[in-house]
Formats: sequence, C-alpha cells, structure tokens
Amino acid sequence: MIKLTHIKPGHLTHRNQRGFTLVELMVVMVIIALVMGLVATSLSRSVSSAEARAATRKLVANLRYTRTKAIVDKQEKTFSVDVENRSYEAPGRKQVTLPKGVELTLTTARSEMTAENVGAIRFFPDGGSTGGHIEMYVNGREYRVNVAWLTGEATLQQVEG
Repeated sequence: MIKLTHIKPGHLTHRNQRGFTLVELMVVMVIIALVMGLVATSLSRSVSSAEARAATRKLVANLRYTRTKAIVDKQEKTFSVDVENRSYEAPGRKQVTLPKGVELTLTTARSEMTAENVGAIRFFPDGGSTGGHIEMYVNGREYRVNVAWLTGEATLQQVEG
C-alpha cells in the first residue's frame, strides 16, 4: 500500500540541505587575509635579518682579505669605512654599500681618520693592524666586528641586549 501525503506550499523544510551562509564565508576570507598579512610581514623581517647577517659576514671576509693581501704583498693595506654612506672598501675591490636600514659605527685609531665620517683600519705586512671595531645596527640588533691590533684577526659577534 502506498501512502500519499499532501504538502502545503511554504511548508517545505531545508533541514537536510548543507552549506555555508555568505556571512560565514566572508568571515573566513577575512581571517585568511589577516593571517596571510601577518605571515608576509614576518617573512620580510626574516629576510632583512638574513641580509644583515650576510652583509656582516661579507664585511668580515673583506677585512680578512685585506689582512691577507698585506701579508702576501708585504705592504701596508687599508680597509676604508664610510659611516655616513654606509659603505666600505677593501684594496683592489669594489666599494660595497650596505642595505638601507643598516647603521654603521667605526672605532679606529685617530691617525686612520681621513674625514669626519670616513676612517680606515690599517693592516701591516706582519699581520698586525691598527685595530678597532665596526658595529652594525639592524632591526634592533647589534653586530660587532672586532679587529685585534696585535694579530689583525677579524672576529664577529652578535651583541645581546
């Protein structure tokens, strides 16, 4: 036996229909946009920190190159630093300009200051140097490159604080 039921118009129920409302979809899209914005900002900071570390390591490598060049050529060689223009130059190499946002300070012997904002660290044929240090400030972090006067050795340290 078949039972027929008459359903009145307007009494249809949608209980079995599944899906999302437009408001729910919009809320999810806004949340995704916010998360993507935060991730992009975080990545851009990481890249600049990575660039800062790479620039600092390159600076140390150029200091070591200058020391080696003085020893091999048996002549004094200078490593020049221009604090105002955020640049440095090793002998026989192109001048390197650091990325924007990097601040430099140079501490060296008074005799090695060639201008108000330009100085040098001199390396001698025996490997020694006039000594000093170069500090780089990036994103609230400080990197310090020390050059020992007796040995001319260049070392890198990240200053905590």
